[in-house]
Amino acid sequence: MLTFNHVDLNFSHQPVFSDLNLHVEQGDFVFLIGKSGVGKTTLLRMVYMDIFPQSGYVQVGNYNSDVIREKELPLLRRKLGIIFQDYQLLADRNVYENIAFVLRVTGTPNKLIKKKVYYALTEVGLSHKQNNMPEQLSGGEKQRVAIARAIINDPFLVLADEPTGNLDNETSEEILDILKRINSRGTSVIFATHNYELIRKFDSKIIRLEEGRAVKVILRK
Repeated sequence: MLTFNHVDLNFSHQPVFSDLNLHVEQGDFVFLIGKSGVGKTTLLRMVYMDIFPQSGYVQVGNYNSDVIREKELPLLRRKLGIIFQDYQLLADRNVYENIAFVLRVTGTPNKLIKKKVYYALTEVGLSHKQNNMPEQLSGGEKQRVAIARAIINDPFLVLADEPTGNLDNETSEEILDILKRINSRGTSVIFATHNYELIRKFDSKIIRLEEGRAVKVILRK
């Protein structure tokens, strides 16, 4: 489902990844850990092909970084759900429109938009907040909206980049519970985090980035 094959990446002649190899199966839930600045966000950007390797390749489903054409990038990204630490909600649109926007840009009929938005909001427990503006939501609620937006196109893979970084421990666990539930239905999840206490409470695969490479980890509780 996702493969990094002998990937090298340098920024301004500084190595970020060196012979990076990584494999994620369909249905996996993977914690991606590592020190700040080690490349967690960069790795996720390579999955949705915002950054390309200097050598080696990234394979995401049927898309390969070596041969993908620019016009295929939007098709790839529609099959991925992306969640950011800072939510990235549109301040001038209510909860419903923040999610519906993703479907409108692809020409989805209004009747189907209404159905899919309601389902996504129900999935994250926010159907009663669809008319609220982002400024009226707590941090946890904003992240729930971001998750609903990420799953609206039924992605095969969700990329979560420090999604609990701005949240307290209790809310962080609630967010992780939602992503675990989504994963239980077959959607793969890569959850980048530095919150080791959160990781210890859930039994999942763990991959640590260190010195430009990926290392599998077994974390003892």
